[in-house]
Order: sequence, then structure tokens, then C-alpha cells
Amino acid sequence: MIDDKELIALLADMESDRVERTTSTDNTDKFCEAICAFANDMPGNNAPGYLILGARDRDGGIDGVNVTDNLLMKLSHYADSGQIVPLPSITVQKRSLPGGDLAVVEVLPSDMPPIRYRGRVWIRRGPRRAIANEQEERLLTENRVYHARTFDMRPCRGCDADELAMDLFQLTYRNAAVAPELIEENNRDMLLQMASLGFWCTQEGCATNAGAILFARDPLNWFPGAAVQYVRYSGDGLDSDPLDERRFAGDLITVLRELDSFLKTLFPSQLEAVSSLKEESRSPYPMHAVRELLMNAVMHRDYESNASIRLYWFKDHMEIQNPGGLYGAVTPETFPDQNDYRNPKVAEAMKILGYVNTFGRGIARSQRFLRENGNPEASFDVTEPAFFLVTMREASA
Repeated sequence: MIDDKELIALLADMESDRVERTTSTDNTDKFCEAICAFANDMPGNNAPGYLILGARDRDGGIDGVNVTDNLLMKLSHYADSGQIVPLPSITVQKRSLPGGDLAVVEVLPSDMPPIRYRGRVWIRRGPRRAIANEQEERLLTENRVYHARTFDMRPCRGCDADELAMDLFQLTYRNAAVAPELIEENNRDMLLQMASLGFWCTQEGCATNAGAILFARDPLNWFPGAAVQYVRYSGDGLDSDPLDERRFAGDLITVLRELDSFLKTLFPSQLEAVSSLKEESRSPYPMHAVRELLMNAVMHRDYESNASIRLYWFKDHMEIQNPGGLYGAVTPETFPDQNDYRNPKVAEAMKILGYVNTFGRGIARSQRFLRENGNPEASFDVTEPAFFLVTMREASA
């Protein structure tokens, strides 16, 4: 974060494309559009942009705002709300300068542009925000770091256009990811549209790994472990007889849809008497908790592993195990409070398609669902580098 001297200089520079000033504290659209624009870094500054609450736009003067903890939390939440995708990197601080207090949001340039807010690509044109036109969006796509940091943004060599189900992208994903009026104005061919969303590598002429996971006709050709294995056992261990087995494989969109439908049939609620006059709906496991944890596994798994996600239901407990341990900034000491993403593009797609509500809150939500259903909270084995294991116990009688 810049020091006070640099902050004052930036406020006074009325022509800078690295600062957005406002005296509002509740203009969500304006704040998110500014964060999106700074993350896209259309001018190529390779330097952070700053959204500053408490400063006048007309002259850079400081009016100050009441910078509460609630305001800082609200500003921080914009990064992982799922409205801005892919996830931007921001830092939020309270700063006290002569003239009043400021809330300062520092936004780092993204290595995965174009960044969208509600399906629109916002950029800076000098000191003002604007929606990117087709040429500007193409330039942002080309500016994407060629060797992306994360696995899902790297090229999937061999997965060319003939291997992709283009109608799946066009009819299912694109309509959810891009604002309708922008789709109508878009004259680019489908591969360039996929490239703008991070699913096609123009340099290599192939899908990215995320594109292959989501839209390949048979992703198992490139990711043999990209499946979910469900088994229900009669006893408490793997040596007991299986009662039911299912396997979910194929493009990720179809897998997510089938898992969603399957879980709804797996946990039908039953009315239980809690008093002579009252009944409550109960299930051995709350469907929403299992769903949150399973979606979390799909989002964070290691797709380079040949192992599948395992959903195993034993007599007195249920396990979800996915290949790939904790990632990046997340350690056994910081879990589950710290978030990081092995597959940010896959995470973005799951949010856009409605399978994830917000980023970084799945575990907390699942624990709440378990408690409300009368189950103990789930336990997590996060010590193994090769896998992540969740264990849930049945609700007490």
C-alpha cells in the first residue's frame, strides 16, 4: 500500500488513470466497476490502482468518511462476492490524513484479464471508467500472461476446436457470463469469444485446461481423474459390501448438473416428531452441506492427478476426498480462514453457472447446515499433501 505522501499526490493528480475518488460509501456498482477496471489495467501501468472513499472527484480534496469496520469488511467482500470474475486481488485500509479519514482500496493488475463485473469488462480511459469495446477486450485477452500461474489457465495441447462442444459454451456458459447486449454486438468468431473468457489459447491454437475441463467432449482424454465416484457401503469400512455405486464423468457442466440432481434424490427429508404437536424435516445428512463440500472438492481438486473425487457413504459417517492438498497461501495453521485457488478459472465458472454462491464461504455454510440438522460439525484432514478429506457424522437420534 502506498504511503501518505504518495496518496496525497495521487489524489491531486486529476488526469491519473490509477485513482477513482468518491464521497459515497454505498455505491456498490461504482465501487465494483472501479475494482474491475483497475484489475484489467488497460493502460498497462503494471502498478496498482486505487479506489478512495472520502475524496472529491472534482478536485481531489478530502471530505472524509466514517470508516467503520463494517465498511472495510464490505469493501473487502467485493473481491470474493463472485460478481467480479476472475477473482481480483485487493487490499483495504483506513487512512487518516489532514482533512479526514479515507477508506482506500488497492487493486493489483490481474494476470488473467479480461476481468468482468456482471458480465461487462470495465477499463480505465484516462481518469474515467468505460466498458471495453471489442478491440480493447481483444487486447486484454492478448495481454494475459502466456504462461499463467495457475494450471487451469495453461494451454491444453491437443485439445483443438474439433474436440470441443461449442454449443455447450455458446448456449450454456456464454449466456450466463456475458451481458445480453454485449452478446448481440459481438461479431467475433466463437474461438475468440472463448479466448476472451479464458477458455482458448490463441497462441497455441488449443483450449486452455479450464476450457477442456468445461467444454471438451471427453475431458478424460486429458484429465483421466476428472470424475466423481460415489459408493454407499453397508458397513463402516471399505471392506463392507457396496450397496450402490455411481460414477459421474464428462464435461464439468454436465457433471455438475448431474451431481446436483443426484444429491436431491439422495437426501430426501423425512418428518420427525419433536413434540406431540410439532414435526421437523430431518435427513441423516443435510443435502446443502454435502453439496457445498462436494462443490468445494470439484473446485479445488488437483486435475493433474489421475485420482477421482470420492463420495463414500458408510453406515455411520460420510467422506468426501479429493486429490490435491491445501494450496498456495492456505496451510494447516491458516485453514479454513485463509483462501487461495488452485483453479481460479474453474471456480469462476462454477460461480457464474450458479453452483457456488460466494467464494471462500463454502465450509462455513456447510458447518451451519450440519449444526441446524443436528449433525456434529464436519472434521477435516488437511495434513496430507496428496489429498483433502472431509468426514461428516450422522445426526444424533
